[in-house]
Amino acid sequence: MNALHVDEATPRLYSELADWYPMLSSPAEYAEDARILLDLLAEAAGSPPRSLLELGSGAGNTASHYKHVVDATLVDLSPQMLAVSQRLNPECEHRLGDMRSVRLGRTFDAVLVHDAVQYLTTHADLRLAMATAHAHCRPGGVALFAPDYTRETFRPATTHGGHDADGRGMRYLAWISDPDPTDTTYVVDFAYLFHETGRPTRSTHEQHVQGLFSRAEWLEHLEEVGFQASVRPFEHSELPVGSVVVFIGRRP
Repeated sequence: MNALHVDEATPRLYSELADWYPMLSSPAEYAEDARILLDLLAEAAGSPPRSLLELGSGAGNTASHYKHVVDATLVDLSPQMLAVSQRLNPECEHRLGDMRSVRLGRTFDAVLVHDAVQYLTTHADLRLAMATAHAHCRPGGVALFAPDYTRETFRPATTHGGHDADGRGMRYLAWISDPDPTDTTYVVDFAYLFHETGRPTRSTHEQHVQGLFSRAEWLEHLEEVGFQASVRPFEHSELPVGSVVVFIGRRP
């Protein structure tokens, strides 16, 4: 396996703050996402996948809902996030690796890249991750990429949330903006509040830089690495109709 380790560019949320992640984003929130993603993969392939590789699996929230129906292998760049996922998903194989370069030496019915794909901020990195997905798809297999936004669907927004667990709690505010519409990135400014019983509440801020590409660019890059490319709506009960799409590549 060719693995790259977390470096200074990795958001603190995925390194030193990783143990707080389940209080920022609870696994329970991902049930509908997992069902929709599996349905889309099954539709694209013609049958439900039996084996699945998730690149950028993070804390394993999505996997916690699909692991019961598919043999899952989870890859992430952050050892701290993998440790969180291993506690949640001990049944799954976990591997440390960078989605742009990891090679496991075997193929799968399906490859999933959920919202971690947002951290690919250049065309070159996006193509590298797609090439990784292609290398791990069996002939006739499918890969699904699920960005939060395309250039056409991006809208500035503010969101907030958080949860409590075991005497601790976390709240966040996320301010999503695009300071330079001419480049391939947008930014999410996160403010975090941390509370632990018996200790003063503390706060911190960090900025996440994320990638933003047009629908045509997504499809073009998928075709460049050898996929038959298509786009599908992501029809989630909490999202406006047509606001989110996913990209599917089928390996001939």
